[in-house]
Amino acid sequence: MKNHLVFEDYAVFILYFIIVASYGLWIYRRKKRAVTDTKDFFLAEGSLTWWAIGASLIASNISAEQFIGMSGEGFFVGIAVAAYEWIAAVALIIIAVWFIPVYLKNRIYTMPQFLTRRYNETVALIMAIFWLFLYIFVNLTSILYLGAVAINGLLGGNYLHEVMIVLAAFSLVITLGGMKVIGYTDVIQVAVLIIGGLATTYLALTVVSERFGMGKDVIAGFNLLMKDAPEHFHMIIPKPDANSSQTDINKYLVLPGIAMYFAGQWIVNLNYWGCNQYITQRALGANLQTARTGILFAGFLKLLMPLIVMLPGIAAFVLYKNGHLPQLEGGSKDGAYSAILGFLPSGLKGLSIAALTAAIVASLAGKVNSISTIYVLDIHKKYFNKNANEKAMVKIGRITVIGSMIVALMFTWKDLLGIGGEGGFTFIQKYTGFISPGVFAMFILGMFWKRTSGAAAVVGVITGFLLSILFNNYAPALFGTDTWLYTAYPNGKGDFEIPFLIAMGLSFLFTVIVMVAVSLAGPKINPKAFDLDKSMFKVAPSTLALIIVTLIILSLIYIRFW
Repeated sequence: MKNHLVFEDYAVFILYFIIVASYGLWIYRRKKRAVTDTKDFFLAEGSLTWWAIGASLIASNISAEQFIGMSGEGFFVGIAVAAYEWIAAVALIIIAVWFIPVYLKNRIYTMPQFLTRRYNETVALIMAIFWLFLYIFVNLTSILYLGAVAINGLLGGNYLHEVMIVLAAFSLVITLGGMKVIGYTDVIQVAVLIIGGLATTYLALTVVSERFGMGKDVIAGFNLLMKDAPEHFHMIIPKPDANSSQTDINKYLVLPGIAMYFAGQWIVNLNYWGCNQYITQRALGANLQTARTGILFAGFLKLLMPLIVMLPGIAAFVLYKNGHLPQLEGGSKDGAYSAILGFLPSGLKGLSIAALTAAIVASLAGKVNSISTIYVLDIHKKYFNKNANEKAMVKIGRITVIGSMIVALMFTWKDLLGIGGEGGFTFIQKYTGFISPGVFAMFILGMFWKRTSGAAAVVGVITGFLLSILFNNYAPALFGTDTWLYTAYPNGKGDFEIPFLIAMGLSFLFTVIVMVAVSLAGPKINPKAFDLDKSMFKVAPSTLALIIVTLIILSLIYIRFW
């Protein structure tokens, strides 16, 4: 099995680079006002179509976190990790129907702006700082690290830092052109991502089929996966008992069976898609129908994503289990996707690397643009230079883009945050989960309960953060390992842990209770509450049809793999 690229691979990758860069330059030159207009630079001036919105959401979301991290969890846990993608499809329906109308009616451009209008400047400033730290020190670093590790493995293992620099530089080139360039180049990125990703999955299944003497038969390869690793094809992981191995316990800690569907899984998805800068920047400039269709299109594409990012991990597990991937000795899950790519023939390996690069670059571009938008509109303009003109704000935005990427590179250079040891996908989900309960509680109560007060929001974000630390780090030692609220399990490192999705659900529950109690001490209707009416949430027949199709497909998947 070759790990190095040949001429055909480089040719395919260079062609991908030229197409994306040329198209981005063409878009940029068509709209040079983006150089001086903040609305265009940050929000694409509302010119994105529904298909561009949907593709951009997927391109920004699917990154090394999924290709490497989720494939790694597929290697370790199996199909259960697909819940993150399939529940996201339902979450996007909820966002499209109920969240987006609230944002559009109140002309919300950034998440801190939502908090300012609904609550007060204090809440907005606290969360703006929180989001900046999260995007830079969790999201940017993990995407850079996981992506560089994957591509470096295919180049022979000696180019980790060079790959980091190339990924960062490529994403900066796209980001500096503004949101319109990001949005429309993301259409190409997501096409490359899906085509290259499906090619990788197809080849992975044929490799499995060949290794088991069944010839090049993709269906036979899939059936062999189900036969050789049946435990990897159940959506619900059983709760550990006294006879469970540490490996089985570790799987439950990552994906705690049916309990996660009543706890953190919904918070993860609704917070990510409904209270996230990506949604506002891609959908808010459009009208309601365009925004809804784009978001639902992204939700439909989400149903396809596990085929691309999870199945190769299961294929790697079966091959490793049967001695065909010795480089994964010890079961290094984050190396699973790279190991599968090593089987691909010349040319297709280049296409798969292009797909991986497209996912990484699109996600990095979306992240740094969001960082720039939050900093310029919600911090710099308000607290450092209130009189800054349009041209100055775009300039500061570009400086912020470059600065945030440099900081991320510094922390990723020697993996100072320990991303490799934690496991990429788990690292992102776990540490994002420290602020998700408080943030989601603030948004959901702020949108739909008029009594929610600014004081409750401040208390809520602090309470959510502190409770997340309590349940994730200290609760088993303080309150015991088996209570009426939770069960903590040995993590194999000498300590006990509550599954972090359960911890997230508990943090959210108690945060909501605290916020409701604080709000009840105030007026019955907060003067800053949003005006809502039923007409905002009515959907067109075509929208309803797309929702029904998505839900039917999802139901069939769960029935088959429960």
